Amino acid sequence: MLAALSLMLKDYRIAAMRYKTPEGEIDIVARKRDLVAFVEVKARRDLAEGVDAVSYPAQRRIAATGELFISRQKDSARLSWRCDIVVISPWRWPVHLEDAF
Repeated sequence: MLAALSLMLKDYRIAAMRYKTPEGEIDIVARKRDLVAFVEVKARRDLAEGVDAVSYPAQRRIAATGELFISRQKDSARLSWRCDIVVISPWRWPVHLEDAF
């Protein structure tokens, strides 16, 4: 997946892809030291469409799933986390928006 590759080139380690729980699903869970990024990937024509495609209910599900992921980590007390979006548009390198929601 191109989104995961773009994150790995930014020194993230992919902890999970398509992480599923009863709360919902996260496309990519990526770690960089003590930071965990819960990444929603959208393939859209342009950046604005990609960002707009992540609805408020989807944001809530991703955050709830992320909290569950954090709670299951041995080092959860020292971890910080955020929700990112990666937008993939035709003929362009993926755009990574940190702390998108």
